[in-house]
Amino acid sequence: MIHIMVDVNQTSVTTFVFLGLTNNPKLQVPLFALFLLVYVITLLGNLGITFLIKNDSSLQTPMYFFLSNLSWVDLSYSSVITPQLLVNFLSDTKSISFYGCAVQLFCFSLCATSECLLLAVMAYDRYVAICYPLLYPVIINQKMCVQLVSAAFSGSALNAAVQTSLTFSLSFCRSNEIDHFFCDMPPLWKLSCSDTSINEMVIFIISLSFGVSSCGIIMISYAYIISSILGMHSTEGRKNTFSTCASHITAVSLFYGTIFFMYLRPNSNSSVTQDKVTSVFYTVVNPMLNPLIYSLRNKDVKRAVKRMYRRM
Repeated sequence: MIHIMVDVNQTSVTTFVFLGLTNNPKLQVPLFALFLLVYVITLLGNLGITFLIKNDSSLQTPMYFFLSNLSWVDLSYSSVITPQLLVNFLSDTKSISFYGCAVQLFCFSLCATSECLLLAVMAYDRYVAICYPLLYPVIINQKMCVQLVSAAFSGSALNAAVQTSLTFSLSFCRSNEIDHFFCDMPPLWKLSCSDTSINEMVIFIISLSFGVSSCGIIMISYAYIISSILGMHSTEGRKNTFSTCASHITAVSLFYGTIFFMYLRPNSNSSVTQDKVTSVFYTVVNPMLNPLIYSLRNKDVKRAVKRMYRRM
């Protein structure tokens, strides 16, 4: 349950209006069709990965347990943003209620942080599997898998609650027009008549802590993984070992590249259009690409698809 401390007497905004991706009416229908296609692919891809992992015994390993959780996060991530975006393409008002905006921000923050932490968990899993293969079943057992995922979601929920509470404790008395296509913190701060410097500093520190710690775990894990791979005498062994990490490396690069570009650059270097394009990539495109990355570059998933096809 989200508890948002808002003094209703200090805010005159009860509804927010999205300015969206474009105000060109000729682009609304084509963009609706494009984003609908992307959303359908996202649903099918992430549900397909989850179904395969659940129903194929060869995929019921810790690595694919983490991947199935990542797929659910990607599915939720996209569903928090895209349906509202699709409605706004065909709507004249493009509005969302005050508390609806708060819920969207909470869910968005929850999914974004969860993906960040799960990618770190998956990197640690690959580190143990490659550097300590004999101890892997002992270290990454079922109990540990559940604990790692639970810790990731718990930390994400706490972070999302803090971010949402701080943002919606502000007074909004200037305008109700959000120059964006979903409820994100920077566009909301621009509408506040309160001093947002403390909010921005606290949220920046919290977000940076989650991002840097997760990115640090990933980088350290892959430093050991690369060292282990380079120490292998067999070329085929190095190739096979690296191939098990290639999909994860690609997913990490896409996610962290866009997130860091969006939130850790100076405000003087940002523009509204650039922010919107970047946001589309990590909220809409990334959740679609992840299942494709893990299926097209993964031999286990390909074999599972073939087995499922034969049984049909």
